Amino acid sequence: MGKIAIVNGVRTPFVKAFDAFDTIPAQQLGAFCVTELLQRSGLESPRVDEVIMGCVAQPAEASNVARVISLLAGLPQETKAYTVSRNCASGFEAITSAAEKIRCGVDEVVIAGGTESMSNMPLLFSKEAATLFLELSRAKTFPERLGIIARMRPRHFSPTPSLRLGLTDPVCGLNMGQTAETLAKDFGISRESQDRFALESHLRAEASAGKLREEIMEVPVPPPSSLCLRDDNGVRKNQTYEALEKLRPVFDKKTGTVTAGNASQVTDGACALLLMAEEKARNLGCEVLGYLRDYVYVGLEPARMGLGPAFAIESLLRRNSMTLKDIDLFEINEAFAAQVLACLRALSSEVFAGKHFQRRFSPGEIPWDKLNVNGGAIALGHPVGASGARLVLTCLKEMERRSCRRGLVSACVGGGQGAALLLER
Repeated sequence: MGKIAIVNGVRTPFVKAFDAFDTIPAQQLGAFCVTELLQRSGLESPRVDEVIMGCVAQPAEASNVARVISLLAGLPQETKAYTVSRNCASGFEAITSAAEKIRCGVDEVVIAGGTESMSNMPLLFSKEAATLFLELSRAKTFPERLGIIARMRPRHFSPTPSLRLGLTDPVCGLNMGQTAETLAKDFGISRESQDRFALESHLRAEASAGKLREEIMEVPVPPPSSLCLRDDNGVRKNQTYEALEKLRPVFDKKTGTVTAGNASQVTDGACALLLMAEEKARNLGCEVLGYLRDYVYVGLEPARMGLGPAFAIESLLRRNSMTLKDIDLFEINEAFAAQVLACLRALSSEVFAGKHFQRRFSPGEIPWDKLNVNGGAIALGHPVGASGARLVLTCLKEMERRSCRRGLVSACVGGGQGAALLLER
């Protein structure tokens, strides 16, 4: 059917969790983006066949959050919508699912993206506590209620943050920060190199604030504030290496190297993209931002999930008979500085290539001046369900500015997966 065109895209500012977007649920963040996307594209909402959104922590009050987003954004009730989840690659999954629908002829025009309110991920009570609360709600007399209350203990009032559970792999038992520590040890990645990588992320993001505004919409902050946010608020202005150096390790307090400063931020945000077949875009007279040429998802050891981009990039290049030199621009999600640095070393290592890629020569080195040129998740934040869509949008916008032909976006995925998308202009 030809190429899949990405016509336009927009995102909210990415805002640190428990900050300005604290009271805005994921469905509202997504609705903001879809509404703005339609306005910027000049497309009438009835032309949209389906809405597909990635979301890792779906709001309990908004089951199938994509459908809620579609209706809140004013799309006709006849418009289909569904939600996908592939952890950190959920935004990718929404885009590639849309591409598959379009290629199969099921849909012609699809809005795809992701949304996440990490501020509103719920607190979870134990089954024991939940049983007691249920019994209490069913008790009909005061003595019955008193007897149930007498059985309650302090532990029953200590809920577990679902965010903590979501960032912990249930198979290998490691949280995401611990998997980054594993890679730092495997590849001998120093604390200094991680902090300098993090510093560069902030410096690039700060220097690119004007460019990033092209992809960011203005979002009103709920009362009592009367402000409208226009920029990401996780970028630390005037960040210094000395400030990062002072931070203590979080996941391995004795010998660890991963800190809050060289890891991605917990963030709220949403992003939406408009996709259609190339011929459809031509018929509608739409200018095309770029094309999705190909994509791959891979599986790997959960304890080393951060290497996902290395495996996915190698697989994508091999499938398209390309090398790293054929790519003009790269976006790799910065879950952790150690994780991105490990991927770069894996891709340039002939030993790693022989052992894991079954090839004599390594894929090579990704030039530093082509990687995450506007900063990454360490500075901008990582609203897990939306990050994949943000990577695609940021890459395509920069490709447009630089008149690049090919871009490659990639991310590691909690649970031991990797994803990579090949973009063209």
